[in-house]
Amino acid sequence: MKKKFLLLVTVFAINFANAQETTMPKATFSKGDMWIEGGISVTTGDSSNDYFAVTPKVGFFLDQKWAVGADINYSSVSYLSNGNGYDKSNSFGIGGFARYYFLSLGNFKAYGEAGLGYNHSKMDYVSGTSNVSNGIKANIDLGINYFFTPKWAATFTLAEVLSYNNVSPEDGDSTSDLVINVNLFNNIFAQPKFGLLYKW
Repeated sequence: MKKKFLLLVTVFAINFANAQETTMPKATFSKGDMWIEGGISVTTGDSSNDYFAVTPKVGFFLDQKWAVGADINYSSVSYLSNGNGYDKSNSFGIGGFARYYFLSLGNFKAYGEAGLGYNHSKMDYVSGTSNVSNGIKANIDLGINYFFTPKWAATFTLAEVLSYNNVSPEDGDSTSDLVINVNLFNNIFAQPKFGLLYKW
């Protein structure tokens, strides 16, 4: 149901964009342009963990298609008392990325992005103990921007083509996870990440 709904929203947005082509100027990129974008995620309820995350990014255009930038992410989870021993966790990360816009259809811009960064997290347990972890993260993503004004855009991260995480806890063995997702069209609308972008 979610996939069908998202597909209908996308089709509606494309048709709406085509109808607006004659009245709204097209968004363009130039060397020296900058943008800030990000998303916020909040989950709370009696049957779910309380979760908060914010993921701001800032970018700088090297030319009309290439951009580089930096990102920060912060998340916090307060766990339900369900016998797992977890109390709460906090995570903070910082990184850099390069983005390439490979397709421009009016105010729809499609891009690929590669990023590399560092992550620090702390898990607190109900027993009063805690565990701190540090790690390296890397990713390759596909996404689109739809500019509903020349400066404001909705951002959709459609697919994580590759993700790598290496975590080194203070108490415990290091772990590494590599996920490569080539079969994009089965899951491109499974769980898109939505955010807003402002360009100046």
